[in-house]
Amino acid sequence: AQPAIAPAIDRPAAVAVAAPSPAQRAQAMRQTIAAAMSRSKREIPHYYLAEEIEFERAASWLAQRNAILTAAQRLLPAALLLKAVAFALRRYPEFNGFWRDGAFVAGSGVHLGVAISLREGGLVAPALHDADRHDIASLTRSLLDLVKRTRAGALRSSELADPTITVTNLGDQGVASVFGVIYPPQVALVGFGRIAPRPLVGDDGRIAAAPML
Repeated sequence: AQPAIAPAIDRPAAVAVAAPSPAQRAQAMRQTIAAAMSRSKREIPHYYLAEEIEFERAASWLAQRNAILTAAQRLLPAALLLKAVAFALRRYPEFNGFWRDGAFVAGSGVHLGVAISLREGGLVAPALHDADRHDIASLTRSLLDLVKRTRAGALRSSELADPTITVTNLGDQGVASVFGVIYPPQVALVGFGRIAPRPLVGDDGRIAAAPML
């Protein structure tokens, strides 16, 4: 007996789909950012506050700590600023959360969205979760790890989905002050400029140079 021959089945030919190029990914990110920023300016009534902060005691504390640490363990000024924001949000929780359906919804924790620029262009702000529960050393390690994984494209979905406020730091680029655009549905953004010596009047009335932020 002849073996049965299975009928031919028409199958769609496999179609090769090219992965998006770096230029295409950058363009898509710019479009996403533009859409979010347009929504922010359209829906959120912005107002801006600026304050100069004396940084001398913090700088002295960092210098003393880093003097006894190895190069790999040294604390970052940026981590100290993130810790300050996290503590402030404990005191003023109405800045830590979202505006949804016409009402404020408090965040489930203090999850700081850290604005990080990408090498190919664009910007993302993944979350440092529970920043108020970390010490400065832990925040330094977490920040370095977050920047590394962001630029390697290895972020977790939760890090992109649930920042409760955004923090942007342009001090290392020489910027004096930052007035950012709130990322919806968040309700606030904190911007830091450079730490630089400026004249300060002391309690005794004398003028001296002091690091200010």
